[in-house]
Amino acid sequence: ERCEEVFSIQVSGLAQRLVHTKAKSAVIGISGGLDSTLALLVCVKTFDKLGWARKGIIGVTMPGFGTTDRTYTNAMDLMNSLGITVREVSIKEACIQHFKDIDHDADVQARERTQILMDIANQTWGMVVGTGDLSELALGWATYNGDHMSMYGVNVSVPKTLVRHLVRYYADTSEEQELKEVLLDILDTPVSPELLPPVDGVISQKTEDLVGP
Repeated sequence: ERCEEVFSIQVSGLAQRLVHTKAKSAVIGISGGLDSTLALLVCVKTFDKLGWARKGIIGVTMPGFGTTDRTYTNAMDLMNSLGITVREVSIKEACIQHFKDIDHDADVQARERTQILMDIANQTWGMVVGTGDLSELALGWATYNGDHMSMYGVNVSVPKTLVRHLVRYYADTSEEQELKEVLLDILDTPVSPELLPPVDGVISQKTEDLVGP
């Protein structure tokens, strides 16, 4: 009941914002991680509630230097199982060029992704739905002017531990086996921003090793 109530609050807020702004699409970056998964599930429930076609949700996966096969596959499977519009934009070449321009190391990927999302939202007369959660905001554990920016953040009052519970609840109550399986694998994946290159194909940057469980 508690999980259902949290979902309903998130959905109601997003629905009101979409209607009020007359947005024609919702654009969201999908990483294969917990936060973007929850935000996407909220978008889907919102569009269903409003009677809007799910194709109006534009999920964008943006592979970078730290993206692993596991999170990439989960991101694609999640979007396809939910029937939304899927776009893939690699950020590698753009980041390499940017590093050359400013003579800097490869650590600006989150900002590059936000630029892509904002521009796609402008293209489609939509809004960027944010994925950042309360724990990130409270700890300052987010890329400034990067993944904490959006036009409406549906997870900003949800701490990370609750994000995990909500995704688990959705998986446990889902009657779609394909969706359930990908949600369970996302839940089993280490929390990571995946900005650093993987080691032997495995996530090398684990958030809980740095900030605690």
